Amino acid sequence: MSWIVRMVVLLPALAGLLGLLAHRRRVASAAIAVSVSAYVVVLALIQWVAPAGAADIDSLGALPVGELAVPLHLLSDRVSGLVSFVVALVVLGIQVFTAWYLRDDPRYGRFAATVSLFAAGMLLVVQAGDLVLLLVGWEVMGWCSWLLIGHDSERPAARRAAYKAFLVTRVADIGMVVGLVALAVRARSTDLIAVLTAAPTGGGADAALTVGLVGVALGVAGKSGLVPFHDWLPDAMEGPTPASALIHAATMVAAGSYVVARLFTLYVQDDAARTLLAVLAAVTMVHAALLALVQTDLKRLLAYSTLSQVAIMLSALAAAPPELGPAPAISHLIGHAFFKALLFLGAGWLSVLAGATALAALRGRLRPTGALRWSMGIGLAALAGVPPLIGFFTKDTVIDAAFEGATGGAGLRAWLVVVALLVTVVLTAAYCTRAWLLLDRPLAVGSPEPDAEPAVVPASEVPVVTVADSADDAEVERVHAHGHREITVSAALVVSVLAALTVVGTLFLTSLRGGVHVGVLGAASSVLLVAGGAYAVWSLSGRGAVDVADRLPDDVRDRALRGFGADMAYVRVGRGVTALARLVVSLDRDVVDAYPRATAVLARAAGRGGERAHRAVPSLSVLALLVGVGLVAVLGVTAWR
Repeated sequence: MSWIVRMVVLLPALAGLLGLLAHRRRVASAAIAVSVSAYVVVLALIQWVAPAGAADIDSLGALPVGELAVPLHLLSDRVSGLVSFVVALVVLGIQVFTAWYLRDDPRYGRFAATVSLFAAGMLLVVQAGDLVLLLVGWEVMGWCSWLLIGHDSERPAARRAAYKAFLVTRVADIGMVVGLVALAVRARSTDLIAVLTAAPTGGGADAALTVGLVGVALGVAGKSGLVPFHDWLPDAMEGPTPASALIHAATMVAAGSYVVARLFTLYVQDDAARTLLAVLAAVTMVHAALLALVQTDLKRLLAYSTLSQVAIMLSALAAAPPELGPAPAISHLIGHAFFKALLFLGAGWLSVLAGATALAALRGRLRPTGALRWSMGIGLAALAGVPPLIGFFTKDTVIDAAFEGATGGAGLRAWLVVVALLVTVVLTAAYCTRAWLLLDRPLAVGSPEPDAEPAVVPASEVPVVTVADSADDAEVERVHAHGHREITVSAALVVSVLAALTVVGTLFLTSLRGGVHVGVLGAASSVLLVAGGAYAVWSLSGRGAVDVADRLPDDVRDRALRGFGADMAYVRVGRGVTALARLVVSLDRDVVDAYPRATAVLARAAGRGGERAHRAVPSLSVLALLVGVGLVAVLGVTAWR
């Protein structure tokens, strides 16, 4: 078993390196990426179904770091096996789909290699039994996300989005590093088991534990896009759609939930860290769901949906009672991986048919597409929480866990999560219904149906409003539109398989204790809320005749499309940091260094004054003195002899 766990992490990294070497050969790059991904799926499946319990596995050997133990172990158990299998399965589907989606991209080889390296980083986070290895995988994902988002580097919007994602997540990662260091120092080891079982450092309050968990929560907030670090994630849609599916479905943004789940036994000991997590998750899930309801671009709608759903995962960890454990969060992580990968890849397929991702250009395009139509319908229904799809069971498991925490003494923190969850259920059903009506119905009642074979709209003719380089002005930007339309059988099969997993994937969760935990009252309430949200949008849109978002006042909708000024807030913070840096440089140069420079200036001025006062002609007294000294020296030597 130990070699299987090592290979699950090592093989994607090797595939990334080999793919970079063979990036000019498209067939070789695709063969390496797809075949290795398929092999990793098999290995992860074996790890998941193996009957062995938790096991520490050596990787590179321990690092000699004085009194701090750094064993660099991997940790294999049922949870890591299941999550690794789901991650590997989604990555395989994305690699197969990308081979078709980017078949006219000369840089496909680099993209596929980066996806493999990204997968290696995520799988290292999942399998890590050591905080150092966890941090390495965490940072590898950050670097790869920068490359994937900025893949179309000739486009200014893509470059800006990549740098924005990199800078925001790097700032948040300061908290992650500080937090992991605090936990390691507290346990005198980076081994995860030692960290989880370390004794408190003080009597009542454990300051090191609070600092560590709060730091990790801030790092997770950055990667997962919680408020106030949320605005980079929708802009990340400037990357190719497979990159969006990878980042949003089962890797980077979900990695934070997995890390907190691994540290769950510590979080239940610290109310301050859990309260911070609950507040960030509650605010994010409602805020992002509201913004998703008014988006004009399908990918950005799905991006805000991801923010909301990841916040739901983290809310389970903030409110669930200790005896229930982290299973509800892991359960929703797995369900979200299936239906969100399905939705993003389906959106990529649809954008190739229509030549754009703007909802205006996609209006009614879904109806004549057959399997794609039903797949997207299943994905949106699962996202909304319609039974018996996996999204219904995972979301209700989180709601029931929050209710148990609220009634079990968790206090205001858990009730805040419960209220936010119920509001989010309604909003999620609303924006999913809106998306379905826009994609599946023509522009107005009585308007002609779309052709059975949708024509490819040239990208230059489809204006899509995106966030511009200046947050005050919008720009018309070309989105990812490819010249081909006929999808390959393998790429279409990926979408169909993900749709099937969205239907039957709940079976995967039965291996998790508490992974499916649905009460009758919670389920009934959830169904009623979903039905209410969907019916409200159906009615307000005139049964799909108009876009319900158009009923909002123009100024409100415009501000919502701009994220209520979050991008400008980032810009102002950046300008403030730059101004502060310039002030520090000025003080250092003009104040701190003024005294040493003044001494040098005075000495130089005195020298120049003396030089100017001197005539540069030797005086007779000086010559006499020199001659006298010479004579005395000669006489002294002669007399000595």
